[in-house]
Amino acid sequence: MATVERQEVRAQAKWVRTSARKARLVAEHIRGLPVADARAVLAFTPRAAARDMEKVLRSAVANAEANHGLLGDDLLVSAVYVDEGPTLKRWRARARGRVARIRKRTCHITVLLAPAPQAALAAPARRRRPKPEAETPAEPKRRAPIRRKRTTETTSAESPKAAPREKEKES
Repeated sequence: MATVERQEVRAQAKWVRTSARKARLVAEHIRGLPVADARAVLAFTPRAAARDMEKVLRSAVANAEANHGLLGDDLLVSAVYVDEGPTLKRWRARARGRVARIRKRTCHITVLLAPAPQAALAAPARRRRPKPEAETPAEPKRRAPIRRKRTTETTSAESPKAAPREKEKES
């Protein structure tokens, strides 16, 4: 069986000053999206790693347009991965002559772009929940039980706490 090779464009940012774990959370948002959608997602993501991811995505699109003659709008984010970089080790003085370790983590961000099939550009690449069918009626919402006020006509035999109060009232 013959395999068809897809042309992929790559951009990489090394020694980015954020932890790989934090950058991977942002990378999951744009994996598999068209470039236009990925840019929009990164623009509205409040995490600091999104700014670095946006720079790498912009660089990959520029590489595709300048080196391979591809249109940036017709590309798909085929892969995004974040690898751990070297950790800068620093020390902070603590009480009684001790020190605390400070680890300043770094990561390497890699973005791979590929020309998208036309069907992928027309339909959104995100996985969505199927809409409930209109034929099946929706279940009615359950209401919270109605809490009724206790009547004041309880006898001392029914509630042991009521007995001392009644004795106080009588005296």
